[in-house]
Amino acid sequence: MRQAGLFGLSEHLKRLSAYGDPLEELGRIIDFEAFRPVLVAALAYGDGAKGGRPPYDPVAMLKVLLLAAQNSVSDARMEYLIRDRLSWLRFLGFDLGVATPDANTIRLFREKLTEAGALDALFADFDIQLKERGYLAMGGQIVDATLVAAPKQRNTRAEKDAIKEGKTADEIWPDEPARAAQKDTDARWTLKFAKARPTPDGKPGIDIAIPSFGYKSSISICRGFGFIRKCKVTDAARFDGRMLRDVGTGDNIASDVWADTAYRSQTNEWWLKRQGRVSRIHRKKPRGKPMSERTAKANAAKSRVRARVEHVFAQQKDKMGLFIRTIGIKRAEAKITLANLAYNMHRLIFHERRATTG
Repeated sequence: MRQAGLFGLSEHLKRLSAYGDPLEELGRIIDFEAFRPVLVAALAYGDGAKGGRPPYDPVAMLKVLLLAAQNSVSDARMEYLIRDRLSWLRFLGFDLGVATPDANTIRLFREKLTEAGALDALFADFDIQLKERGYLAMGGQIVDATLVAAPKQRNTRAEKDAIKEGKTADEIWPDEPARAAQKDTDARWTLKFAKARPTPDGKPGIDIAIPSFGYKSSISICRGFGFIRKCKVTDAARFDGRMLRDVGTGDNIASDVWADTAYRSQTNEWWLKRQGRVSRIHRKKPRGKPMSERTAKANAAKSRVRARVEHVFAQQKDKMGLFIRTIGIKRAEAKITLANLAYNMHRLIFHERRATTG
């Protein structure tokens, strides 16, 4: 049996680099130290005069949250993976054999940032970094929303009515604190419509309504580079069209706004006009009448642009496995905001690679 040499670990890490460790590239391209002022201000750690174990470096802990968002793993799983993967240890700056964050530490760090509103500040700070690198919001903006699933709740009719009235879990289950702690009264049910395929004889099929439970992530991306420029998290039942003002940005160099028919209304059209924006929102089919050929062609042209936002959601759901495992909208916001930040970072890597090879 061959024994490991004195420099075995160092050689192993060199091999990882030679194979192309993606986390090395992430650490090289992203200036994580630029986030330190926001983190320090939000965490408000003491000077250590009272003693106790010193906290982990906040930048390293932010990297932990981003790794968790990128791979959609629980805090308990993160505790194991940090200790198990050498590439993760190196990326986080931890030496082999030293103490690493446990699940409770990771959870408390995320919740402290959430309560301080720091995650939104970090997202905005990274957008500033993108602009400083020359990635300005250009080409117009594309607005859309997607459902993010959460564990389904099984409640009685009376409990559902109480939730709709805005009562908290403690108010609905006052004598069952353990049960109340597991109930998410912020998430909502909604219907997700799946477009049916044509029948064998060429006739249009019937669209399928699929009940879905969870939250809704509304975003706007810039057409020029595909970065998420603004985001908002609501319950799943919130109507998409009402979110245009919340996620529409005013700093895009081009004035065009693309969105599907859910966003077309007289109120939204009036608002866009007042903002100096050009509406590229899909037009709805006239009630009881066939859609004109001209409108259909215009919608098809808009779809070719609007489809770019679907790639964002596909990346987050398929590759990142975005799913809400927490309870309450604040924690859901934290989860989705971190996923949006992680997506933007990897989008930056994509553009930087293309600039280098091109």
